[in-house]
Amino acid sequence: MMSISSQKIDVVFRAQQTYKSALRLSNAADRIAKLRRLRDVIEKNEDEIYKALAKDLRKSTFETAVTELYFIYGELDFAIKNLSIWMRPKHIGHTLTSPFAKNRIYIEPKGQCLIIAPWNYPFQLTMSPLISAIAAGNCAIVKPSELSPATSKVIHRLIDEAFEEQEIACFEGDAKVATELLKLPFDHIFFTGSTAVGKVVMEAAAKNLSSVTLELGGKSPVIIDQTADLNMAATRIAWGKLVNSGQTCIAPDHVFVHRDQQAQFISAYQAAVKKMYCTDQQKIDPHMYGKIINAYHFSRLKNLAEEAVQLGASLALSGDMDEESHTIAPLVLTDIPAGAKMMEEEIFGPILPILTYSNLSEAIGEVNARNKPLALYIFSNSRKNIKRILTQTSAGGTCINDVLVHISNPKLPFGGVNTSGIGRSHGMYGFKDFSHERAVVFQSKLNFSHLVYPPYPFKNWVLRLLKKIM
Repeated sequence: MMSISSQKIDVVFRAQQTYKSALRLSNAADRIAKLRRLRDVIEKNEDEIYKALAKDLRKSTFETAVTELYFIYGELDFAIKNLSIWMRPKHIGHTLTSPFAKNRIYIEPKGQCLIIAPWNYPFQLTMSPLISAIAAGNCAIVKPSELSPATSKVIHRLIDEAFEEQEIACFEGDAKVATELLKLPFDHIFFTGSTAVGKVVMEAAAKNLSSVTLELGGKSPVIIDQTADLNMAATRIAWGKLVNSGQTCIAPDHVFVHRDQQAQFISAYQAAVKKMYCTDQQKIDPHMYGKIINAYHFSRLKNLAEEAVQLGASLALSGDMDEESHTIAPLVLTDIPAGAKMMEEEIFGPILPILTYSNLSEAIGEVNARNKPLALYIFSNSRKNIKRILTQTSAGGTCINDVLVHISNPKLPFGGVNTSGIGRSHGMYGFKDFSHERAVVFQSKLNFSHLVYPPYPFKNWVLRLLKKIM
């Protein structure tokens, strides 16, 4: 017998199955109105969003505004401005075999979608795919993370205020709720989270042949060459590593720097940390620096650092750890032994390993020896070196002389490769991932199709003609 939650999920799923047929008839004006309604509801509840993220992750109002709220306003405004263009049928050229046919690509909704969101940017990474789903004309069920309960509660209330359940619904709960949802035959599933759980989601989707977008993660490296401005690199890497206390899927995971410049880089990194996050007493300011999400993840990070030190790593910047407040101050390690778990799994915290190289080939080889990362960052003033790294590596996205910022441009696709993800999100790319591109041919009365119809005797001249013109 199904539990109450399972019964409720089934009722909503069936209602959306019915409603998606009507929703596919919606035009750009209809969808834009829904996106504006969502924007209005978010704007009306800004204070509650700030409070929720402060409670879940100790995010400052400014950090929440920049990395969560204003990010979503930008996504909404960009979709509202461009949706009419995205929805237009695309005119495609003729072929020699059908010179008078009209060829089009029609953009249609996939239908019924599931969005499973993570805890690290719980508002942004729930709303961003939801915007794409709405823009594409889909129904959707949203499952926010139970590890950020305050934000999850606010998201649920916002969705209930803006939409009817038959169109957009929200279900809170733990992994059991996600498991129940994954049993259902959704047309598309959008998941953001770890690679390990992404495999579980893809396996569940395969049982119903549901298409997927997987926004995963991995160990995003930084390569700093000898031509780079080390002070600039250290400052930008420190910000990208420590925003949200390092709990960012595209945060710099580890840094490759030439062995002759390691000491200078570490000194610059320490200076950047003090300038951005420390009080006059040189202590980390909790009003500007977030916390680790929970006790489990605090313990995981602590164990990673302790194990590396026990195996021989050196502490270049010894971050204080407060278990009660789940706070880990910025920590830098050098001389990382090859067997350390820190170099085998995504760190997802404010711990920065520094690896050295003698020539650029070593750094490139180390990057290529690992799974393809979600992001790769290059700091260099050499066009030759930049081109070399770009052409000899693969990554979901790359910034040159900066970190993280590629995610903020809705005109760029965002997503991983293989273990770091499947599919693309944001802007037009998110719209397309939630859509089906349907090929349509309007055949003319004047066409030559009959030339390839049976019977085939005496038609070898057709083959000779096709070979010449194709």
